[in-house]
Amino acid sequence: MTVTIVDYDPRWPDVFAAQRDAILELAGDLILAFEHGGSTAVPGLAAKPVIDMLTAVRSVEDEGKALVDVVRSLGYQEIDTGMSGRSMCARDENGVRAQHLHILPIERWELLNERLLRDWLLTHPADRDRYAAIKREFAAQHDSAAYTRAKTPFVQEIVDAARAARGLPSVPVWED
Repeated sequence: MTVTIVDYDPRWPDVFAAQRDAILELAGDLILAFEHGGSTAVPGLAAKPVIDMLTAVRSVEDEGKALVDVVRSLGYQEIDTGMSGRSMCARDENGVRAQHLHILPIERWELLNERLLRDWLLTHPADRDRYAAIKREFAAQHDSAAYTRAKTPFVQEIVDAARAARGLPSVPVWED
């Protein structure tokens, strides 16, 4: 599968907000935190046009499973990421992937790699622009899985910098 990278779309925050509101209306009692994540959350950053939403729940096994069941009514389907300790759902529009819903345990929320990366890119425009160039280059050369692997060294570099700024050691950006 090829990777499509597009310029930042100023409508993305509104798409996120609409999905967030719909999910919270149905399952707000299950969710402890809810944020726009991924590249579409960073103004000026080129991205795959898929809205990533990060949610925290008390327990992925309990509230997380209940959340997966609830969002099915909005067109979300659970997908296997191969990563333990989290769940993920995806929603397509007109046969094209449109949203990802990441379901994570609240105890990992503060130091979540996805949040650290997003927050760093929001405040470091040179790194944001470098990431956009890397993404465009690798999207043109690779399929989806290879694209993710190819950009991992940059993501690791940025997450390491964000963790170091907090006095924290490096951790792998991709969890088992």
